[in-house]
Amino acid sequence: MKRLVLIRHGQSQWNLENRFTGWTDVDLTPQGIEEAVKAGKQLRADGFHFTLAYTSYLKRAVKTLNTVLDQMDLDWIPVKKTWRLNEKHYGMLQGLNKSETAEKYGEEQVLIWRRSFDVPPAPLAEDDERSPLKDSRYAGIDKKDLPLTESLKDTIERILPYWEQEIFPSLKEHDDIIVAAHGNSLRAIIKKLKGISDEDILTLNLPTAVPYVFEFDENDGMKLVKDYFVGDPEEVKKLMEAVANQGKKK
Repeated sequence: MKRLVLIRHGQSQWNLENRFTGWTDVDLTPQGIEEAVKAGKQLRADGFHFTLAYTSYLKRAVKTLNTVLDQMDLDWIPVKKTWRLNEKHYGMLQGLNKSETAEKYGEEQVLIWRRSFDVPPAPLAEDDERSPLKDSRYAGIDKKDLPLTESLKDTIERILPYWEQEIFPSLKEHDDIIVAAHGNSLRAIIKKLKGISDEDILTLNLPTAVPYVFEFDENDGMKLVKDYFVGDPEEVKKLMEAVANQGKKK
């Protein structure tokens, strides 16, 4: 049996402030670090032993992964970082408070911006200080590949080539792999793995720092046989509902 663990980063400062984050490089809160510590301890107790890890270029995901691996005494394993696992780019919404934006534009419009499959928010200007074109970490990436806004459809199209060419094939050589990334980048992978429709993926809400495990049968063409969250089901349900409520008026 091969196992893949997907984990959304722990609570970030802008999660706490209920802001659209996207590619903004926001740090973890103390609670976010504690969430990652808890996840690492639970994964170790459950017998996971990762030999390869993946994460994005954004510190909230990188620090979550580092904290999880530290709790498991696996700081030494190889980690592959890629911009393709970055969060969905929220364009001009980045930095805005979700509840205040709902008050101004209505909950329905905010839901479209947050969860619509193919409707992106208004883009940043290329010379906007928030643009990835002005960020040195993306200097080696073709300008045409760097988004100034994205829909979930765009995010999926950015991530799936890396999933299909790098992450999924690596399960042939590794029994346990962990991917620490973001709500929307992970939803792209989950959509592919479970064959979720464009409509149904919009209602999937991933809680922060709760490991999501996928088990594959290597003797049956790497068929997905089981998926589950690590932790108390009722607690996980409440955390998922909290994520769903972020875009509502206060």
